[in-house]
Amino acid sequence: MARREPLNRDKVLDAALELADEEGLDGLSMRRLAKSLGVEAMSLYNHVSNKADLLDGLAERVFSQVERPDPELAWPEQVRQVTLSMYRVFARHPVVPMILVTDQSNPTSVRALQPLDDLVGALFAAGLDDVGAWRALGAVNGLLFGSLMLSTGGFAGDPGVHAGGHQVGAYIREIDPAVLPHFSRLLRGTRAGVDPAADFEHALGVLIEGLVAEAARA
Repeated sequence: MARREPLNRDKVLDAALELADEEGLDGLSMRRLAKSLGVEAMSLYNHVSNKADLLDGLAERVFSQVERPDPELAWPEQVRQVTLSMYRVFARHPVVPMILVTDQSNPTSVRALQPLDDLVGALFAAGLDDVGAWRALGAVNGLLFGSLMLSTGGFAGDPGVHAGGHQVGAYIREIDPAVLPHFSRLLRGTRAGVDPAADFEHALGVLIEGLVAEAARA
């Protein structure tokens, strides 16, 4: 009989992230995680304290995949680089932004917070004061997490499916153009398909233009 490799925290988190990507947050239970690893559920508690610790570990794992910005770039490009990297990484693992925005996870490790530190460093490099940087960070986070929630399965849908195309189709079938002409026109103009990543990159560019103007005033 082949000898089973000993379980460790990394293996538990790898399996948990894979399960969450496939089944969503509702499918991530300690029992199902243990079954996927071929162990008893109680064995998991040697490596994660509880469900909250498990979710913090997932968030930390995904944050650590974010690419750090090139410090030689101008600050607007650093903001663009780190924010786009966060969007792409979170879009691959939609359960993580979900647990962050619903306060089910608040990781505090250096690995988890490094992308935010890089982002704030770029905002300070712009010459913003503490209040200005705080507001700018809120604007970036609002765009980032709002876009992810709107474009993916959101809070209740399939975490692996972009919701935009389904929503547009559903609205087109239900909305009467004679009653809501402007919204109807917009939806029919986008019925060929939605591109959440392109939409996000465009919106981020607009936001960065605003931050450049704000920094100039500061």
